[in-house]
Amino acid sequence: MGLDSKHLTLVVPAAGSGSRLGEDIPKPYLTIAGKTILEHTLLKFRDINQLREIVISTSDQYLDQTREIADAVFNTQSVKVIRGGDERQNSVMNALHSASGSTDFVAIHDAVRPFVKKTQIENCLVKLDSEDVDGVVLAVPAKDTIKEIGSDNLIERTPDRSKVWLAQTPQIFKKEVLMKAYQNAAESGVKGTDDSSLVERIGGRVLVVEGDGDNFKITFPLDLRLANIMLSGR
Repeated sequence: MGLDSKHLTLVVPAAGSGSRLGEDIPKPYLTIAGKTILEHTLLKFRDINQLREIVISTSDQYLDQTREIADAVFNTQSVKVIRGGDERQNSVMNALHSASGSTDFVAIHDAVRPFVKKTQIENCLVKLDSEDVDGVVLAVPAKDTIKEIGSDNLIERTPDRSKVWLAQTPQIFKKEVLMKAYQNAAESGVKGTDDSSLVERIGGRVLVVEGDGDNFKITFPLDLRLANIMLSGR
């Protein structure tokens, strides 16, 4: 069965706040160039051939707005908007339980990474389908030297920078492996810093696919200013 016949579900956790940006409105719902950040992000996935389903988890007060945004972007794909959890991991778990049983691959993408390129998404899908791996993660090589410190802020170790990559999204996995990883995390009380860490924990093989620095996550005010420049052309 070739890649064209595989079904992809896109999971987008969108329940985050705008506190680190100093905004009252949650980050995905801030408007840039006439569209919310969430809409800019979703548009990057609209023309992915394998995409059959989108599951977006958000807070109660944004369920209706999220449905309107998603319906404006997607025409033929199934859209589900669900209530998110207290933490991102809970939101993803809720979304996984809502995903179609016919799904082969699940892509998890941050709602506030609106600059991912279609070619990068497609490259991840090709690698996941053709390589002997359980998942793929878009990432970039670390530019700076990394320091590992202890609780007293003293440096304990300097990892080899050539082996250090900065994980981005999307992170795309075979559905059955991702479900096992999340179930294991729930049973053991583990909180992962990303989805890949949970798959790695159960012995899953995850491949890094090189992305680029444009695919940044809008987290701090400087990120928002840069996003405004890139999306508004000013």
